[in-house]
Amino acid sequence: MQPILVKDKRFKVSMPASKIQARVQEVGAQISHDYEGRTPMFISVLTGAFIFAADLVRSVATPSEIAFIRVASYEGTDSTGEVKEVLGLKEDIAGRDVIIVEDIVDTGLTMQELVGLLEKKNPRSIAICSLLVKPDKLQVHDLPIKYRCFDIPNDFILGYGLDYDGLGRELPDIYTLVTE
Repeated sequence: MQPILVKDKRFKVSMPASKIQARVQEVGAQISHDYEGRTPMFISVLTGAFIFAADLVRSVATPSEIAFIRVASYEGTDSTGEVKEVLGLKEDIAGRDVIIVEDIVDTGLTMQELVGLLEKKNPRSIAICSLLVKPDKLQVHDLPIKYRCFDIPNDFILGYGLDYDGLGRELPDIYTLVTE
């Protein structure tokens, strides 16, 4: 496939939609097995994880609920290093099995902050389900990432919910930034 232009940057396909969907189905089956007889609460991190969360929840055979929380730490292609809770969780998660659904775990600092915020609400358990993980960039190594679809290199990516300055989320494939 030809590279695409998003805003002022060129991107090439690095992961086709068919590969993403197959892996989401596998992870959904694993969650169904692990949470059989329970009703987990999926908490999707907005905005990047909304497409992944929708596909994941539909692939899980056990009854579940979904809620949303918004945190931000990116501007453009760089992490700001600051974590901001923009839209808070209104659902009561005390005594619940919580699965945080994230698009990408990069340094892990944002996720560490989010886990800390959720732990204060006394859930029964917290697990992380991330579409993508950048293992070489992780600074926090004790995160409860129980489910991960793909480990990727430190490239900047977009598509399947991930964006570049708000653009490209609708793309069904995942694209990598082409370095000139």
